Amino acid sequence: MDSATALSHVEKAVADGRITAAASQNIQSWLTEARYADYAPEVIEHVSKGEWQTLDDVFWTIIPFGTGGRRGRMYPIGSNAINDRTIGESAQGLADYVKATLGEGAELSCAICRDTRHNGERFARLCAEVMVAAGFKVWFLRGFRSTPELSFAVRYKHASCGIMVTASHNPPSDNAVKVYWGTGGQVLPPHDKGIIDRVMNCQEIKRADFDQAAKAGKIVFCEEEIDPAFIDAVLTEARPGPRDLKVIYSPLHGVGATAVMPVLEKDGFKEVELFGPHSEPSGDFPNVPGHVSNPERPVVFDALIERAKQTGADLCVATDPDCDRIGLAAELTAGGGEWATLNGNQICALLADYALESRRGQLTPEHFIIQTLVTTQMVRRIGESYGVKVVSDLLVGFKWIAGAIDANGPEKFVFGCEESHGYMSGTYTRDKDGAAASMLACELAAKLKAEGQTLHQKLESLFWQHGAHVERLINVQMPGSDGMARMQEVMGAFRIKPPASVGGLKVTQVRDYKTNTLTRAGSSSTPEPLEGPTGDLVILDLEAEGNYLAARPSGTEPKIKFYLFSYTPAEQLHDLPEALAALGSRLDGIEADLRKFAGV
Repeated sequence: MDSATALSHVEKAVADGRITAAASQNIQSWLTEARYADYAPEVIEHVSKGEWQTLDDVFWTIIPFGTGGRRGRMYPIGSNAINDRTIGESAQGLADYVKATLGEGAELSCAICRDTRHNGERFARLCAEVMVAAGFKVWFLRGFRSTPELSFAVRYKHASCGIMVTASHNPPSDNAVKVYWGTGGQVLPPHDKGIIDRVMNCQEIKRADFDQAAKAGKIVFCEEEIDPAFIDAVLTEARPGPRDLKVIYSPLHGVGATAVMPVLEKDGFKEVELFGPHSEPSGDFPNVPGHVSNPERPVVFDALIERAKQTGADLCVATDPDCDRIGLAAELTAGGGEWATLNGNQICALLADYALESRRGQLTPEHFIIQTLVTTQMVRRIGESYGVKVVSDLLVGFKWIAGAIDANGPEKFVFGCEESHGYMSGTYTRDKDGAAASMLACELAAKLKAEGQTLHQKLESLFWQHGAHVERLINVQMPGSDGMARMQEVMGAFRIKPPASVGGLKVTQVRDYKTNTLTRAGSSSTPEPLEGPTGDLVILDLEAEGNYLAARPSGTEPKIKFYLFSYTPAEQLHDLPEALAALGSRLDGIEADLRKFAGV
């Protein structure tokens, strides 16, 4: 079969409804344009075998840059897949845009590293070859390293940009590139749009030979320099206090042991056990339930908790494959024997309070903490109780937190967090850091242990002080071209005709951050201007104070996320367990109505 015959088969497949028109357009490009010539034979083979569903999945769109970069399922061909072409054009687009932005005569360099995922080394070398061919010096960390170390390396080496090859907590089938600006933060507007414009119009991917470039000094292996500098930088956030704590730590088959273990050891924690079944660096994540190494999932802690009970450990810590996010599990009561995980919002509150409390006496009204629009409002209330500024009007994604640090003055930054288990302290990096978060969590747990408390008991004391907060995250998978259309349909429903009530509570107003409008309940209500960022996020405020829900499509995965928030003010608390149970029941009702309304 030649290209012309293949194209006729594709046209017939569209007419028969076996692939979408969008997929056929991208397939046509890959069959006819010179830049895709190396991939045309494999596209033709798929057409000849009638693999229409696969072709539709990998060609129905051009894989975008989302909140965490360009991420997706690996497949040898396809505009909507991670492969040599989409990785290569991502690096080429970045190189071209950085060169154009910094101008002639700029000293160009790029830091690059990768995690333990399949094809990580291949993609990292490919990116390095592209950057060298474009005139960049490459600071290359061999082996695997954490995402926050890459961010640190960009800043430490004063690099023009950085590339991290990782798909974070996604399944083993996925990989990605995260692109960093010279600040060490992920790319923000307008640079993100500028880069994707270059990527989508990339004709030729120019590559140097990796080994020859290394011999010529154009690729410099720098892990022996960066590793200790990064560890020392994390330790600048350490605080004095007890260190009597026994910890079970899991890297979930990722890179975490390269960062968390040395940080905890140098911070004085002598009883840290690297959990054996999860210690092997592996892109298959073989011993993690469902092979999904996501510390948000309580099930990944089951084996760790069993080990903790066997050894008398006090705390379980896990980091995701690229070690920028953490999860925690601890006993409910000291010596009580029953364990439970903490969700991302609960960890946000605990670490924010610890970060502020440990600086008590040094804080001024100019000091600030940062959270996103879908993070628990308990963080805001905690910050206000310490008299610091709270920056909270941010979209989802740590790149916005990184930008807010620089916008508000890094010298007064204390702590940043988001509900998806990302936490940051200090200014040595511009991304969430699992090593620093693990260190702070262990310091807090050791301090509480000395006081006869656990993390869960500390959380209860924060509820008594700041009100009871219960949140819930609902992920609804919507893969493929049909899924994208369904996501847009659901988001449109919330904007155009939202429910009048959910969970027995009236919807009082709708905040639409895509159009930056606020619409109050009532058929005759005229939309008002809404101050804040612009992005695909809708928030429905309910009649009870502090109760609301948010909906947004994921920027990195084919799913829509719903965030539910319930709250009882501290002055109304009498029986905390009863109040928390009532808030949980309220969320059950909200979720049921939400699913019915959205058809999910």
